Amino acid sequence: MPISAHYALTVLIWGLTWTAIRLQVESAAVDISVFYRFVLAAVVALGGLALLRRLPRFTLRQHGWLVLQGLTLYSINFLLIYRAAENMTSGLLAVVFSLAALFNALNGRLFMGIRPNPRLYPAVALGISGVALLFWHDLQIGNATLPSLMFAAAGTFWFSLGNLLSLKVREENIPLLAGNAWAMFYGAVALGVWCLVNGVEWMVPQGATFWGATLFLAIPGSIVAFFSYLTVIRELGADKAGYATVLFPIVALSVSTWLEGFVWSGTALAGACLAILGNYVLFRKPRASARLA
Repeated sequence: MPISAHYALTVLIWGLTWTAIRLQVESAAVDISVFYRFVLAAVVALGGLALLRRLPRFTLRQHGWLVLQGLTLYSINFLLIYRAAENMTSGLLAVVFSLAALFNALNGRLFMGIRPNPRLYPAVALGISGVALLFWHDLQIGNATLPSLMFAAAGTFWFSLGNLLSLKVREENIPLLAGNAWAMFYGAVALGVWCLVNGVEWMVPQGATFWGATLFLAIPGSIVAFFSYLTVIRELGADKAGYATVLFPIVALSVSTWLEGFVWSGTALAGACLAILGNYVLFRKPRASARLA
């Protein structure tokens, strides 16, 4: 599958997860909801690979890297982002999370010496401005507390660290599907320990809505989308892959138009255009004359 298809699949699925997350947390506490999501994802991924006899043995060193990936991508970042969502509007959260592309570039430069694409900064500026316009009305009526802003920024930062750790996992010659399956398992274990330590009430929601949303978040939203997203990181770099976080709010609002009657204002349409323009700036190929100059 071409890398552009992986990128589009990531944007599409993660855009749909917003609705699924809302349906999930309406039926259970945030921490336990995230726990069930990654328990189910780990069981399906590890079980499926075992049945297909495609689950290789890893060294302790390799498992160590997968533990770190599980902590950053499949547990801590979600706990922080969900905690932020309790006291801030979804629009402001989308704006903060769209900083992931910038965090990826800065952390890549700081920790791995990776020079970001020079077109990243104007693209991210367009993208973040676009997301802000998309949620302009939401931002005007919603007040966020300082702790919620810090939770959102910290969750985005941990997500960015997980992006970079995926490059280290590749250097350890760990197959992507199997590595992701184990990382989700370790993330689920960490979430389970967190719930125990914090006295979260253990419950098994009975509603079909909760389990339907959890199933979608576990399989397409985690197994498929993260496989595609990490494939993009491996091929194009973390800075370019991170721009997906700018585009999936457009998908989310498109779904909201259909399900919840969201009305596209002039500012929202302008914001979508800016976000798409930023994507073009980042990924457009240079002209032949420019390459020869």
